[in-house]
Amino acid sequence: MLLRYKKTYEKIAMGLLSFMPSEKGVKRLQETIHTYESEADWQLYLYKKEDDFIGLVGIIMDENDYILNHITVNPSFRGEGIGKEMVTKLKAMFPTKECKSTEDTDLFLQKCTQEEGAD
Repeated sequence: MLLRYKKTYEKIAMGLLSFMPSEKGVKRLQETIHTYESEADWQLYLYKKEDDFIGLVGIIMDENDYILNHITVNPSFRGEGIGKEMVTKLKAMFPTKECKSTEDTDLFLQKCTQEEGAD
């Protein structure tokens, strides 16, 4: 289940974001979280499975699309399709918008798209 970020999830979100290569260092993590908290078009969602938050996805909304800015899964749960499930849930939440990627999320988004075509 994807849950919209709120301040009470800050430490969990920072922990999950720290798994992304581009988000190393406490100061960088704090800046990223602050941007998600302060910019209306930046939206952060946490993925909860049973009682644990195990994934995170961050997007930047635009008029006709959104950019998959961050996506990460706790290493203990990788390889279970959770990242793809988060992307699928985002597409269901925003069916009229196109999902675009950043340099950091491009390969993952391509992989998800290729797997969709194979289904």
